[in-house]
Amino acid sequence: MPAALYLLALAVFVMGTSEFMLAGLLPAIAADLDVSVGTAGLLTSAFAIGMVVGAPAMAAFARRWPPRLTLIVCLCVFAGCHVVGAVATSFPPLIVTRVLGALANAGFLAVALGVATTLVPPDRKGRALSILLSGTTIATVAGVPAGALLGTALGWRATFWGIAILCVPALIGIVRGIPQRNARDEASGVAPSLRAELAQLASPRLLRAMGLGALINGGTFAAFTFLAPVVTDTAGLDEGWVPVALVLFGVGSFLGVTIAGRMSDQRPGLALAVGGPLLLAGWIAMACGATHPALLLALVLVLGVLSFGVGSTLIARVLYEASAAPTMAGSYATAALNIGAAAGPVLGALGLALGVGALAPVWVASALTAVALLVMILSRAWRPRASTA
Repeated sequence: MPAALYLLALAVFVMGTSEFMLAGLLPAIAADLDVSVGTAGLLTSAFAIGMVVGAPAMAAFARRWPPRLTLIVCLCVFAGCHVVGAVATSFPPLIVTRVLGALANAGFLAVALGVATTLVPPDRKGRALSILLSGTTIATVAGVPAGALLGTALGWRATFWGIAILCVPALIGIVRGIPQRNARDEASGVAPSLRAELAQLASPRLLRAMGLGALINGGTFAAFTFLAPVVTDTAGLDEGWVPVALVLFGVGSFLGVTIAGRMSDQRPGLALAVGGPLLLAGWIAMACGATHPALLLALVLVLGVLSFGVGSTLIARVLYEASAAPTMAGSYATAALNIGAAAGPVLGALGLALGVGALAPVWVASALTAVALLVMILSRAWRPRASTA
């Protein structure tokens, strides 16, 4: 695989750390800014909303820019938002920086997904996607737990400063490793008009792939965002076990993306037909057995594998179904990821606000996964077109 893919994954690692790090920092942020944990959880939704809006908007705005220029601008804006967030003294400015940072992240990821697919043969989009998303999964393995430990030792603001500093080597890697020429245009000749690319959203297969990706990712984020209270309150473990749980989930997610990357190009149906039901069973098992610490930690690992394995397979299908929209396909995949990431924490917070208990977000994950499975069964989504696989 081209070295440029791994440089893009480095930047995605930094951004993924920022996106996921709040899972271990919510209690500290809530206490410092005098808001509830459920309200603090809306920071995750705000970030995801910015990603949903920003992905197509930024992709459309910068579709004629050289990819390297877009990537550099987005990364610089992202770093600046974290500097401002680190010095915020109240909740509203912090949530604004999360939205703006998400817009920059969305632009970066949408372009990076488009660039990644031009660096490999047409039938290896799933593999390219797995390498790019490995930056996110490694963030959950190393970046997020390190951020949680840093936040515990020095306060949550130190984690925001750390993200801003990590943007520097990522920026250097992009400048040195990504060619200045527009790789997307070279790969596809003259790109279709924006109207033609947006018209692809009328495709039922594309919309279905995006919807399924959003549902699975929504369940993942609903549970993952509020994992810390489950570990400490439900399982009764010490706060120091929260980073351990995050590492386990991250290890699982890395394995899931890696496995799915090898299957989603040639055998996506198998990943969906087997992984989908197992994912639903796993969420239900967590909801019923979270009071047992050993079982909870084991399930966190397994659910990391299943949620990211199924989710990344569906996102790969989005890229395949949107192949006629070369400059916008990455934004469609990004939007699918983050519609779920926006809705999941909101639904999880709603469950907490209703007094259902700390396991409410896990039941939300179960329900969203069940809906996704029902759609797959009714539409036979595990049988993608042979021409796209």
